[in-house]
Amino acid sequence: MLPYGRQTVDEADVAAVVETLRSDWLTTGPRVGEFEEALAAEAGAAHAVAVSSGTAALHTMIAALGVGPGDEVIVPVLTFAASANCVLYCGAKPVFVDVDPSRLLIDPAAVAHALTPRTKAIIAVDYAGHPCDYAVLEEVASESGAVVLADACHALGASYEGRPVGSLAHMSVFSFHPVKHITTAEGGAVTTEDAAIAQRMRVFRNHGITSDHARRASEGNWTYEIEDLGYNYRISDVQCALGVSQLRKLKSGVARRQEIAQRYAAALAELEGVSPLERSPDVSHAYHLYVVQLDTSLLRVGRAEVFAALRAENIGVNVHYIPVPWHPYYQRQGYRKGAWPVAEAAYERILSLPMWPGMTDQDVDDTIEALRKVVEAYRR
Repeated sequence: MLPYGRQTVDEADVAAVVETLRSDWLTTGPRVGEFEEALAAEAGAAHAVAVSSGTAALHTMIAALGVGPGDEVIVPVLTFAASANCVLYCGAKPVFVDVDPSRLLIDPAAVAHALTPRTKAIIAVDYAGHPCDYAVLEEVASESGAVVLADACHALGASYEGRPVGSLAHMSVFSFHPVKHITTAEGGAVTTEDAAIAQRMRVFRNHGITSDHARRASEGNWTYEIEDLGYNYRISDVQCALGVSQLRKLKSGVARRQEIAQRYAAALAELEGVSPLERSPDVSHAYHLYVVQLDTSLLRVGRAEVFAALRAENIGVNVHYIPVPWHPYYQRQGYRKGAWPVAEAAYERILSLPMWPGMTDQDVDDTIEALRKVVEAYRR
């Protein structure tokens, strides 16, 4: 089975991890700061705060902004649930909005309609690796005072009008899960220009304690103070050693993803009934995912049958994502299907094709051939 995504780990990565395992610091040591500095430089931001997962990064970002009970945060309906769960963690309300039909990014017009005096923030998701229209979103948000935040977990290495993702919003979140552009096995980070917010996030990830173990060790001090309620969202030196090594390969990995995307696009231009998502000309796409939409009016079956047939061909396609309010938990919170027609219709048509830098040209050709075989077999 050719997976839809997979980590790429080489001997340099293994050596970096082994070196750290043999060092004095396995966690809260020098590798964490080294990784944060390297990530901030790559993302074009002044500060990066690394944590234990992308979900932890989302929670840390929202908490640092001061989101709490009575607040509302606007979230696109087509995303992974963590983009909305983080709002609930802080006692606030996620307000789901629709996406645009061509790129499946948060729709600025829907955002404008959803703004209320309670709107504290807008979380824009860089779906599949395509940066959102941040200039437009900032303009929409400006009158309300809402803060534009980036869930950039799909988009490390992308850029918008020449500016790297990580520098486009007030704060930006990244994930380092194995299927992402770089991996720390599990991990995440938040980038920002605001030094005070960065410090707030560092305290939040460490139980709300104002100093960490490394600092107390260097000062020969045992005392510490819990300044606020925080969490254990620390990331280890072992993970950050892997992250530093992986960052060195980010540009080449994104370039290979873009090559694969071009190969897919050329093939799909000749295959009626399957269309890739559009790409804005002012964007350099990171292609965490390669999402296509099926024209089911041309097929005798729906997406589920196409999915199963491709899996039978050993092509590990996936679907990103089930609309968040459709999940049972959110249904129990009072959200109802049918309020987001663009995203809900797209969900019934989308498939994610395999996309990761370690794919060979033959892997890509096999995927294209299987897709062609299945679509032609099911054509009306």
